Amino acid sequence: MSNQDSKRLQLLRLLAENPRRSQRELSRHMGVALGSVNYCLSGLIDKGYIKLENFRRADNRLTYAYNLTSEGIEAKLHLTHRFLKCRLKEYTEIKEQIQTLSTELADQSPELLSDLDFKDLLFLSPER
Repeated sequence: MSNQDSKRLQLLRLLAENPRRSQRELSRHMGVALGSVNYCLSGLIDKGYIKLENFRRADNRLTYAYNLTSEGIEAKLHLTHRFLKCRLKEYTEIKEQIQTLSTELADQSPELLSDLDFKDLLFLSPER
């Protein structure tokens, strides 16, 4: 998954959670420049994934809500699937490396394994 797709997913998830976040707040949550958020939002609006709506805040200032459209929800699902697929591949590779290295260590110096915690390596499949 590209870095750009990863940022799109992060942005879509943040907006699904709270469509009234400001671009500045989104920028802080994502750890990217404000201009990057603006650019990404513009692209998502152009694709029809987000609908921009005006609303009045309590202090009577006009501000925006970035609401996900049905296409945006679908895009978020596809990006989430791709993200999980990439991360599970990485997880499998790391798990294999850990197995290989821990076997080597056990063969050569088993006492060094005593302070390693392997309990978190158990993978629980999501409940359906």
